[in-house]
Amino acid sequence: MNFRPLHDRVVVKRLEGQEKTKGGIIIPDNAKEKPQEGEIIAVGPGGRDETGKITPLDVKAGDKVLFGKWSGTEVKIDGQDLLIMKESDIMGVIA
Repeated sequence: MNFRPLHDRVVVKRLEGQEKTKGGIIIPDNAKEKPQEGEIIAVGPGGRDETGKITPLDVKAGDKVLFGKWSGTEVKIDGQDLLIMKESDIMGVIA
């Protein structure tokens, strides 16, 4: 990918949503909710504090994360649908 996020931004690829419910009912594409889980593809160098020093991010490429329902900006890069969001929009890393 030829894209590098700036400052405290990260690039996230949404993980695919469930195709079936636990009871076995198949969910059609138009009824699926957008998943709130994703994998980090790229991270910026970090934010700057009051003195101008760069503070590194707590997440790294490859981490699986949980983020808010309306977080980030949807973009298409190299034919992939991705999200660009600030690190503060990420709620946590899935172990």
